[in-house]
Amino acid sequence: MRLLHLAATACVWAGAAHSACVDDRIELRGDWGTARFRIEVADDREERAQGLMHRESMATTAGMLFVYERPQAVAFWMRNTLIPLDMIFIDETGLVQHIHENAVPLDETPIPGGQNIQFVLEINGGMASRLGITEGSEIRHPSVEQGEAVWPCE
Repeated sequence: MRLLHLAATACVWAGAAHSACVDDRIELRGDWGTARFRIEVADDREERAQGLMHRESMATTAGMLFVYERPQAVAFWMRNTLIPLDMIFIDETGLVQHIHENAVPLDETPIPGGQNIQFVLEINGGMASRLGITEGSEIRHPSVEQGEAVWPCE
C-alpha cells in the first residue's frame, strides 16, 4: 500500500510538471517514467558541507541538489546525517552516472560517486529503487549548463 502511495505521489508530481525550470525543483526522466522533487540547492562550500546533517526527517518528494563549479571526483559520507539517503551522482550534462542507495545514517565511510561529477542529488533512502531511477536517467534543472544539457529547460 505504501509503495502505491509513493508511486501515486510521483505520478502526481510528474503530471504537474511543466517545461519551465525553477531552482527549487528538479525533474528526472528515463525509461521508467518521470519524477519531480522539491529541492534545496547547496551550491557553495558551506552549504555543501552542511548538507542534510542533523535532520530527523525529509518529505517524500523532497531532496537536496549539490552543485559544484566544475566536474570533478566526489565522495560523500553520512557524518551527522540521521536519515538514510539515496545519492544520485550526475555529470555536467545532467546524465546520471552512479546511484548509491540507502546510505547508512551516521556512517563516515566515504561513498565515491565517480569522476567528472558536477551534481549530486540526495533523496530519501530507497526512493530511487521504488521509482525505478537508474544510471542513464536524465535531470532537468537550471544549474545544468543549458547548451550542454541532455534535457534542457524549455
